[in-house]
Amino acid sequence: MNRPAPRARTVCVRAALALLSSTAAAAVLAQPAAPGWPLKPLRLVVPNAPGSSNDVLSRLVANRLGEALGQQIIVDNRAGAGGVLGVEIAARAAPDGYTLMAASSATHSIAPFVYKKLPYDPVKDFAPISLFVFTQNLLAVNTALPVKSVGDLIAIARAKPGTLNMASAGTASTSHIAGALFASLAGIDVVHVPYKGAGPSIASVVAGESQFVFTPIAGPIGQVKGGKLRALAVGGKERSAILPDVPTVAESGVPAYVFTGWNGFMAPAGTAKPIIDRLFTSMLKVLGSPELREQFAQQGAEPMSSTSPEAFARHVREEVARYGKLVKAAGIQPE
Repeated sequence: MNRPAPRARTVCVRAALALLSSTAAAAVLAQPAAPGWPLKPLRLVVPNAPGSSNDVLSRLVANRLGEALGQQIIVDNRAGAGGVLGVEIAARAAPDGYTLMAASSATHSIAPFVYKKLPYDPVKDFAPISLFVFTQNLLAVNTALPVKSVGDLIAIARAKPGTLNMASAGTASTSHIAGALFASLAGIDVVHVPYKGAGPSIASVVAGESQFVFTPIAGPIGQVKGGKLRALAVGGKERSAILPDVPTVAESGVPAYVFTGWNGFMAPAGTAKPIIDRLFTSMLKVLGSPELREQFAQQGAEPMSSTSPEAFARHVREEVARYGKLVKAAGIQPE
């Protein structure tokens, strides 16, 4: 049964941005940052390759944040080891306010449970600034597969266990965990086929090499609208404003399933609080831009601001605990 697209998240975000920009922002601005800061361009470490979802979304924010601060923000892509390389570089950078990091649920919520020796602590090594987007995962299938719903997909998988290929962006990637959790909760046996990145995994489903994929909605949205992939469900608690007619996995017969992503900016631990506060209030201003929200929408992302740097820190701690349970439920072992 089709349901109207939820508007609660959008309304809450807009209301929060308006309230924060007039109250919390004013209070924080009363605290001076380091004298003259920023006096030179800032570096934003993105632990992913150019063109990745985190890279694209972070650049949209960085461009406007640099304007708000009066200094250019230079993006430094440091891909490798599933994002671990770039995050470690950011964690070890001088906490002088001139290095930021594009954090995500992959680097801070999932990585601690898929690597045996993580060279950084997602909580202790960073000073969170603010979230800036919430991302939905999309369950998409090859159009030749005779399924029109999540129930249809589960029925085929149960009738022919071990025959459907589930593509992912790589072992222990967000898409792998999203798909493995789905298979676990649905009680189906599928074959995990890891690829080197989201693009190749999506292309494999279009080509029919794999039958389905869970991946951030920004990646396959073009193929879905072009009729090359069929969208079955999204992984959030609510439907996506980008594809309002596509149901959630939970309302499609797997009620316990919820798997979403987030992106935000952080700085190395020890960065002066006045600088963190200045960055936070500047991000609030940036995230209030209708133009930026429209750019997010084009990428399949929805704006989400933290109410304070401390609230973002709490969010990270809660996400670490939540994803620990999800990874265990998905049966993924640390590498």
